[in-house]
Amino acid sequence: MIVVLQRVKKASVQIEEKEFSSINKGLLVFVGIEEADSDEDINWLAVKISNLRIFDDEKKVPNLSIKDINAEILVVSQFTLHAQTKKGNRPSYIKAARPQTAIPLYEKFISALNSEIKSICKTGQFGADMQVSLINDGPLTIIIDSKNKI
Repeated sequence: MIVVLQRVKKASVQIEEKEFSSINKGLLVFVGIEEADSDEDINWLAVKISNLRIFDDEKKVPNLSIKDINAEILVVSQFTLHAQTKKGNRPSYIKAARPQTAIPLYEKFISALNSEIKSICKTGQFGADMQVSLINDGPLTIIIDSKNKI
């Protein structure tokens, strides 16, 4: 699994020109799922994301996690995170999981995050044509690949 985390002041997802979900201060999490992903990847990422100290304390030092500040999370599926671009100019998405594999893992990932942060994540809609808007805070953007834990 690959995730791209963006610390945001606010973020939203529109589908067919209607707001589907939105958050205020928190994290926008783009998640790409591949066929080789498992519950181990999900659980490791949920713990890692919920405990990352990337929010400022009263001294403007990033010492606080999403759990510490009770902020929101918006999770958006994005298979293109597994794009392979080494050959030619057209990306290959061969590593991205097919929907029958990806949807259950995506739903488990959301549940695992909900359990870790003791709140409810907002989401996009798996497989939909979404327009994502955000105000990046910092900017602070972090990429985490569950296959590179060490």
